[in-house]
Amino acid sequence: MSLSTGTGPLTGSPAGAFNFDLAAASPAHRIYFAADERRIRALVSDVTVLDTSRARLLYETGIGPRVYAPLEDYAQELLTPTDTTSHCPFKGDASYWTIAAAGEVREDALWAYRNPLPEASWLEGLAALYPNKVDAWVVEEDRVFAHLRDPFHRVDVHESSRPVVVRINGREIASTQRPTLVFETGLPVRAYISRLDIEPGAVSAGSGKRTVCPYKGQADYWTVAGLTDAAWSYEAPLPEAVRAQGLLSFDTAVDGVEVAIGQ
Repeated sequence: MSLSTGTGPLTGSPAGAFNFDLAAASPAHRIYFAADERRIRALVSDVTVLDTSRARLLYETGIGPRVYAPLEDYAQELLTPTDTTSHCPFKGDASYWTIAAAGEVREDALWAYRNPLPEASWLEGLAALYPNKVDAWVVEEDRVFAHLRDPFHRVDVHESSRPVVVRINGREIASTQRPTLVFETGLPVRAYISRLDIEPGAVSAGSGKRTVCPYKGQADYWTVAGLTDAAWSYEAPLPEAVRAQGLLSFDTAVDGVEVAIGQ
């Protein structure tokens, strides 16, 4: 979630209110281009293919931010132009390059708009990488967990006294007056609960499912009251989410799971 995805202000259905008619004042597809002052590197295997402190972030409606950098900040000796092209009605025609490094070949991993449309003229001379075609990102000297973070995305974790009740298939399996609430950009508030407040014996090992969040860390999933992967926890979270460490949050996208957070 970011400025341009979920309910962000540059999406088709932004949350909140503006003091003007956004739909009338701007196109349905919105683009925002912003400077990123971090030093950013991208690696294939352990070979640096991008090293820049001149990055720009491109936000488009419904699309997460893309990192663009001057073409000369990419390792030129690793790039081979290809015949692939694509067209974007908002930016123009894109040209592509394959990256070959450390015995790895990543086809059409890099693209650039050599002659962008006038309304996207600021893209001239810049190029971007597909995130899934590199092996790692480094910001300053920190290797990034999962993918690059969006500077406009944040996670806030707070202890609360708001009552929380969890039901699975209509059965109450957890109730607490001491939840930890996680507020994350573009997402609904999530309640995290101590296992002491969950019905004894209700929690057991899940299917082995794990997911990765660049803002919170790796999530492990749990079976609750016989419902597989109905909850997750961050056993070794990133610093931003350390106050939720070891607590369980319940996945309301799983059929039969209900979480009620009181006032």
